[in-house]
Amino acid sequence: MDSVSPQCRELVLPPGFNFSFVLSLLILIGILLSYIPQHIRIIRLRSSFGISPLFVLLGATSGTSAFANVLTLPESARDVACCREISGVSCLAGLLGIFQIGVQCFCFWVILLLFLVYFPRATSTTDPTASASPAAASPAEGAQTSDRDELPSYRSAVFVTIICIVHAAVILVMSIVFAATQPNHLKAWANVLGVMAAILASIQYLPQIWTTFRLQKVGSLSIPMMCIQTPGSLVFVASLAHRYGAEGWSAWGVYAVTAILQGTLLVMGISFEYLGPNKDIIQEPFNPDHSTVDQSSTAGEEERERPSESTPLLQTQQ
Repeated sequence: MDSVSPQCRELVLPPGFNFSFVLSLLILIGILLSYIPQHIRIIRLRSSFGISPLFVLLGATSGTSAFANVLTLPESARDVACCREISGVSCLAGLLGIFQIGVQCFCFWVILLLFLVYFPRATSTTDPTASASPAAASPAEGAQTSDRDELPSYRSAVFVTIICIVHAAVILVMSIVFAATQPNHLKAWANVLGVMAAILASIQYLPQIWTTFRLQKVGSLSIPMMCIQTPGSLVFVASLAHRYGAEGWSAWGVYAVTAILQGTLLVMGISFEYLGPNKDIIQEPFNPDHSTVDQSSTAGEEERERPSESTPLLQTQQ
């Protein structure tokens, strides 16, 4: 203990049970488990229908900014350096804050990947089992479709993914440059990243709230994920605030904002999924290509049965 520097002594865990360490570890596990229902729902439905591209874009960029923020904070660099002086368990406890934000960032990037892979390419704006092709739609359906907002194209999903990758690469390069050439400005750069993360997160749920309200269904959005994350975000905020204090507001303030917006989306999703008059139509996996073929066959049969000039006035009863 005498060989440990004064700035690292506060990270050394006392003997016996430590409530703060256990709570932080449970939060880390809870963050990971909270995203699994969303991953499973998209994979099970084989569709990211109902998930706003802007929601994914803002969430991924916000997570990247938040993770870069906590990595560039001088407090984080001090905690990492202290691992050379303290035990492995104490080192783990001191780095749990970094791991928590890192796991959250990683899990949202998995959502980004699933959003791109399972993006519905041939579905309507309200029914993932219906074709969005104008040729397959009747005149009445075409008039209704023209009044709706168009479903985002696959190109928009690719564009969102490219922006997220470029954003992460720019932040990585700039952080390395600041750390190598301007270490005295790392604190200011960390605050810039924190403000960026807070701004992105504060508007992250607005596009998704609008999309869910417009569709009147949650689609591929996972209600269990939000049920876990909404109260968990409040506990997460308290944990980070206790670890970094008021000076680390840029690290935990973003999650206080997202908890409020996510709670709003949760209430809306529950009302549409369980309390609303129209139950969510997405219950089983679907294949848009098969749906398109079925609809084309049905349209062909109807076309053949439609009377024409060559149809007899009196048809023989079979």
